[in-house]
Amino acid sequence: MPDTYFIVPESQHNGLVQAAYCHRGFHADEAAEGTRLCAEAARHGIRTHNGIKALHLDHLFGSGSKGCVPGAQIEERSSRFAAAKIWNANKKLGPATAYRAMAEASRLADQYGVGIVSVDNAFHYLWGGGYVMQAAQQGYIAYTNCTASLAEVVPFGGKFPTLGTNPHSWGFPTTDAIGYPIVIDWATSVVAMGRVQQLKREGKPLPPMAAVDKNGVPTTDPAQAVSLLPFGAHKGYGLSLINEIVAGFIGGSLPTLRSRWEQQPEEKHTCAFFFQVIHPDAISGGAFAKGRNQQQNVKAVIADVLSRGNEQCLLPGQLEADWAKKTAAAGGLLFSLAEIDAFNELAQEAGQPLWQADSFKSIVV
Repeated sequence: MPDTYFIVPESQHNGLVQAAYCHRGFHADEAAEGTRLCAEAARHGIRTHNGIKALHLDHLFGSGSKGCVPGAQIEERSSRFAAAKIWNANKKLGPATAYRAMAEASRLADQYGVGIVSVDNAFHYLWGGGYVMQAAQQGYIAYTNCTASLAEVVPFGGKFPTLGTNPHSWGFPTTDAIGYPIVIDWATSVVAMGRVQQLKREGKPLPPMAAVDKNGVPTTDPAQAVSLLPFGAHKGYGLSLINEIVAGFIGGSLPTLRSRWEQQPEEKHTCAFFFQVIHPDAISGGAFAKGRNQQQNVKAVIADVLSRGNEQCLLPGQLEADWAKKTAAAGGLLFSLAEIDAFNELAQEAGQPLWQADSFKSIVV
């Protein structure tokens, strides 16, 4: 069903979010990077990872707890591999760390064809799709995964949550071929916990078999959801496990202890990130059929996938690209009334002017 959204000028949104970060002690540069990610999420319709989620997560597990240190500096550790960097984030704000890591991986890809940045002692970076989308818009193939802040997903066949929602994000430079980058970005649970929180705000139900209550019984009531289920049963479980194992190689510790600072203080409780950027030239075999170049070949492959009755199928990233067009046409970022109320809670915290819903233009989408 169509929903009504209020059009908030991006400058007004950014001013509030940056002020909220600074109020919590973050430096101006990292507050700006956190705000940038929040604006990009809103611009592309990622309502589960916008400024509300970002600052809520920071309150629960970041600067409001022990998981994130405002003003922390990234430490580069020694590596014998020129194209691979290893960073200790020292609990720096996640988006600030992630933007810098993706930029460094891209720089390495320009030089070596591929670049990798592994990050230990990190705080969650929120919307992974935003980082790979930016890299794809700059012409790279990009990938990232991270471990989520909490173990809140039950493994396939199990009863107790020992995995994070553990997202995977891929971005492909397909703007020349189809008009926008293909971005494949998903949590390995049926829904992200941010979706549960969003649906709770909106008074809407969860899809079936997405979450369980405190007794392990499936529920569609977001207010009763305690733990999540992996998508695709054993397949989502396997993909989630990848993130935990990669993090284990980087330096991440036991998933059931992440962000639980009161438990086993001798253990590590932080997240881990992995970034990989590939320059398209580094994987080009050059022998494309019918004299096509690389981009023409990619366009032909996509066209073949969407042929023979598949013409109306969506490509990953298409919904985000369409929402970005709606945002641009509206002339501001789009938020529901419930989201306006949530932003006003942040405004009160940071001593900023409240948003008046009736002062904004509205649009039905």
